[in-house]
Amino acid sequence: MQIFRHDELDEDVLEELLEEINELYEASEQTLIELEIKPTDNELQRALFRSIHTIKGDLGLVNFSPMLPLLQRVEDLLDFLRKGQISYTSTMSDLVLLTMDRVKIFVQSCIQNGQASYDENLHNQLNVQIGRITPDNVAQHETLLAESVLLLDPSLDVSPDEQQHENQLQNESQAIDDLGITHEFDSEQEADILFFRKLMEPVEQRSQYWQGRCDRIAKLALFLNSQAGKVIDEKQLAVACYVHDFGMAFMPLSLLHKTDPLDQNEFNLMRSHVFKSAKLLEHLDYWNEARKIVIQHHERMDGTGYPMGLKGSEICEGAKLLAIVDTFDALTHSRAYETHLTRPKKRAVIEINKVADGQFCKKWMKIFNASMSKLLINLSSG
Repeated sequence: MQIFRHDELDEDVLEELLEEINELYEASEQTLIELEIKPTDNELQRALFRSIHTIKGDLGLVNFSPMLPLLQRVEDLLDFLRKGQISYTSTMSDLVLLTMDRVKIFVQSCIQNGQASYDENLHNQLNVQIGRITPDNVAQHETLLAESVLLLDPSLDVSPDEQQHENQLQNESQAIDDLGITHEFDSEQEADILFFRKLMEPVEQRSQYWQGRCDRIAKLALFLNSQAGKVIDEKQLAVACYVHDFGMAFMPLSLLHKTDPLDQNEFNLMRSHVFKSAKLLEHLDYWNEARKIVIQHHERMDGTGYPMGLKGSEICEGAKLLAIVDTFDALTHSRAYETHLTRPKKRAVIEINKVADGQFCKKWMKIFNASMSKLLINLSSG
């Protein structure tokens, strides 16, 4: 790692620089969301290019030189895009987001500490890798982009065995207190939560993509609920998070892992998992609210969900929240078949926002977006 110490600059100048970068960052995220819907829109492509070009220019004015070659490579890539010489892909979006994260952290460190560390060798590798993407080798673009993304964030490439081992260690070290439930509950209720959590372990082991899924979903759902003022009973929400996919234990693995579109019979079978899951709580009256959340978590705000086609206020708050968290976890822990990359968390947030209208509750989306913005900044800083 190398250390960069900036020249003595006026504090106001640095603060203005960071403020502009933050504004351009937010504008770029919005542009990327729109590009997912309209990937050939040249105005959006030009807007994204201008944002990166402006950031590079601002850093050049204050002589933050370590970031300039990397930004130049990304700018060159977006220049090809705006000229119609290459096509936009989601992996390109990941590259832009991760690059901007790196720049933002670098600038923040300079402002707070008067210096910032950076990996010159990594930047050299990235410059070479991104520079290999040209209009003349279109067939190689996705591979080159995916390899560039992995250089920026190696954690996105986790083999199934490594993922299973990591999640098993995580599960072994977690206790029920880790969920952050603050409402008091008696020993029977605590025993139930622990029972449902333990019950899901063999279910999760049926698929290499599921290990640790319920713990992740429960933690994030309870965190978002706390950000909203705990409008949903924490115990009911926790149980719903653990039980909601129990019915998947009774689905053929060939169906669960199928990559081709499902036929109508297969689709109906998959939909039936909500009833199988809810049946687990059928005679446990105390957990009626959790059962309601489980049954409704695939309902959609516009009435296009299942199993009952509920919409809007007909759907309980817990189900509205679980629908978002369930989708987010599926996006960040499934594996892309072409590049074998898990989706970066920022990419998953963008994808959820892209389809949110009509599917997810606007109130909970607002809480989700604000909370994820804070969480992802903290993760990047760490």
